[in-house]
Amino acid sequence: MSLPETMRAVEISRPGAPDVLRPCTVPVPVPGYGQILIRIAYAGVNRPDALQRAGAYAPPPGASPLPGLEAAGTVAAVGPGVARWTVGDEVCALLPGGGYAEYAVTPAGHALPIPEGLGLREAACLPETCFTVWSNVVLRGGLRAGERFLVHGGSSGIGTTAIQMAAALGARVFATAGSEEKCAACRDLGAERAINYREEDFVAVLKAEGGADLILDMVGGNYLPRNVKALATEGRLVQIAFLEGTRIELNFAEVMMRRLTITGSTLRPQSDLAKDRYARDLETHVWPMVVRGALRPVMDSEFPLEEAAQAHARMEGSSHVGKIVLKV
Repeated sequence: MSLPETMRAVEISRPGAPDVLRPCTVPVPVPGYGQILIRIAYAGVNRPDALQRAGAYAPPPGASPLPGLEAAGTVAAVGPGVARWTVGDEVCALLPGGGYAEYAVTPAGHALPIPEGLGLREAACLPETCFTVWSNVVLRGGLRAGERFLVHGGSSGIGTTAIQMAAALGARVFATAGSEEKCAACRDLGAERAINYREEDFVAVLKAEGGADLILDMVGGNYLPRNVKALATEGRLVQIAFLEGTRIELNFAEVMMRRLTITGSTLRPQSDLAKDRYARDLETHVWPMVVRGALRPVMDSEFPLEEAAQAHARMEGSSHVGKIVLKV
């Protein structure tokens, strides 16, 4: 495959609001040892992209400064030491950065085949959410069949994935969302109960059910003490973001008396080896869910690459249900 020297991309011109995202032309990256170069067809838009744009989530050392943590497309070149992939293979991949562009490099172990029955547009929505949900809900949170699982932001990309994955694993799924339309979407995906947080108290709902065995939260702020109250004895809380802030007063006596576990993680800073392991787990355990239709990307909208600012504005307006993609 003949490669150009430069490519279209979207850069962060300075930290700020969505309008700081600016189309640009930059050199095509070259894959290093153990890396592949992907000709991107679609790139997923995620909350960490907005955090990076705002100056609050720096790329790891050596990663592209361009935003974009997941994409789907065609392998355009392979670096030394790559055995599995060849030029022309269609893949979706978790990226260290650089997805808002025509080409991006990523470790070969972070790429996955396109699940049977999906196109590149849908497949671009899988890596960031599936890596995040699998590593936090299943591995860190230890979700088991029959347990009561609560996910906040049930209509988000993470939420729609978590609902489906947890339901496929046999859990009883509860979700919060901010409108009846979003609650209906959560129920359609497999939530036993969708809680409109503007009208109901999720703590009361979960307590009436015996408490949540596991909660996945990306809200933070005053949700933290409320999550603690909503947990069952020996329940687990996994924190993956803090949309409402990182600081709160919490009475840890309740954590101790009811033997609760509070943990959390961020995906991007983890080692390449850890992400390799997550990718293999996904291919073994989650891709079969996708193939049989138990887990499907929920698509909200599509924007051209050059309209990344509009895509960010829609995501931050919280009117979307599911994933937003950029067509490259």
